[in-house]
Amino acid sequence: GWRLFPQLSLLLQFVLKHKEFAHLREVKVFPNALNPHKEESRALVKAMIDQVMALHEDVTWFHIGCDEVYYLGEGEESKQWLQQQDNTLEKLCLSHIKAVASCVVSSYPTVTPIVWDDMLRGISEETLAESGVPQLVQPMIWDYAADLDVEGKVHLIEKYRRCGFSKVWFASAFKGATGVNQSLTLIGHHLKNHLRWLQVASSSPADVLEGIALTGWQRYDHFSVLCELLPVAIPSLAVCLQALKNGGYSEKIKENVEKLLGMSNLETDTFMSTSLGTFPGSNILTLVTQVSFYLKSSVDELLERNRYVTGWFSPYHRKRKILHPIIVHHFQPDALSLLAKWNAVVQDLQAAMEQVFHECTVEEWMEENVHPSLQKLQQVVDDLDKA
Repeated sequence: GWRLFPQLSLLLQFVLKHKEFAHLREVKVFPNALNPHKEESRALVKAMIDQVMALHEDVTWFHIGCDEVYYLGEGEESKQWLQQQDNTLEKLCLSHIKAVASCVVSSYPTVTPIVWDDMLRGISEETLAESGVPQLVQPMIWDYAADLDVEGKVHLIEKYRRCGFSKVWFASAFKGATGVNQSLTLIGHHLKNHLRWLQVASSSPADVLEGIALTGWQRYDHFSVLCELLPVAIPSLAVCLQALKNGGYSEKIKENVEKLLGMSNLETDTFMSTSLGTFPGSNILTLVTQVSFYLKSSVDELLERNRYVTGWFSPYHRKRKILHPIIVHHFQPDALSLLAKWNAVVQDLQAAMEQVFHECTVEEWMEENVHPSLQKLQQVVDDLDKA
């Protein structure tokens, strides 16, 4: 069955960026990783776990994160710890995972902790087996590539089994992972990723796979810009879920997805879906597609490739308010009609987004994707008026 479960990413940027928690950073200037030696760090993680569990009392699994822990081992306390005999970065990482997982299990005995597997991949079988971590957690193997190495994943699963992990999870992506400021989802990329994961599943022992998590990124990390919005990626989610459910993808499954989404023509190999769709949020997809494909290009076409603008209303003319009156007739109507058209589209998009997103998300998306071109166009219209 499909379910959502909490994930506590121990990248912890969203906590460590605040000055009241800055003293718990592994490296003072980077809010990426937690200092694993401080008692207060454990208390913070414990408080976060308790808060999440208070809202999700019936969960069976708890994802404790632990991926991409850059700079672990580079704090002063870690450096001292690593100078002691037999202490290694791998052991430091494993002891921290063990501490957090134990924290979950001791307070919530029916819950199984999950960890991202990237910090475990390079660790020897012997070190993993001796750490006691395999008895506590289930690793989630993540790979979002369209050309995922199936054979490599099968070997990795075998390694994890030999170390003592009872089950593994897979993590795919139905949006995100293809570009940090991506605004439209290329369904084909994500479909291929899921078809590869199906191959990994069919090449692995039947009892080893606990499940697959379809990740849908809102941004690459806590400090980066927004990537694709959820409504934009719902067709991709539908395609990926249907591929997993049916063990593959065919014309018949495609037709079924189109029927479910109310779309007459679902493109997987390009970004252009010509039909509108009737699924919730489909109006956002339609308007975002218009903005992504045509806003910048239409404004650039008018301002950078129109001979009347480049020849008779250049930045030099605009600054000095020099204007040949005939030029106004050649150019102003086009500028005004383009501005009116885009203002109407953006108004519709703003209204549609406000129904599903917090106002700060709408503001951020507009500032990133709309304002640069729209303001450029508005400025030219204003300069024409002044001149």
